[in-house]
Amino acid sequence: MRPGAATLLAGIALAAAASVALALVSQHRFDMQPCPWCILQRLIFVVIALVALLGLALHGLGRRLAAALVAALALAGIAAALWQNRVAAKSESCNLTLADRIVSGLQLDAWLPEIFQPRASCIDAAVDLLGVPYELWSLALFVALGAAALRALSAVPR
Repeated sequence: MRPGAATLLAGIALAAAASVALALVSQHRFDMQPCPWCILQRLIFVVIALVALLGLALHGLGRRLAAALVAALALAGIAAALWQNRVAAKSESCNLTLADRIVSGLQLDAWLPEIFQPRASCIDAAVDLLGVPYELWSLALFVALGAAALRALSAVPR
């Protein structure tokens, strides 16, 4: 039996929130300090969780729009993770990159520094988890969330 849109959106919200919790544990417990691209992906996961929760509260067209927005945000996350892996992880500085400008422009680093303040350069933040670059784990989750969002979109009655 296929899960309904509400179940999928709840799973999306839970997975996105869990990824942020894992990133915070990695940062504060294991001293894996984030770069601006890490923070941008963290922000995208937070927004995905919030939009998915909003979709749970809505019905019909509102739920479809929320699922579509989650899918679009997942694409943005995929792009950020790929950029971090292919370009930023090999760069000495992330200053004035798109990620740095978004995070500082939203002033998230000032409002919630323990969550959204970049604390490492891109090259210093290039770490592995179980032999896989951290951003590739993020990429895989963005792909899964995007697929789940598309499935939720198709599960909403028209």
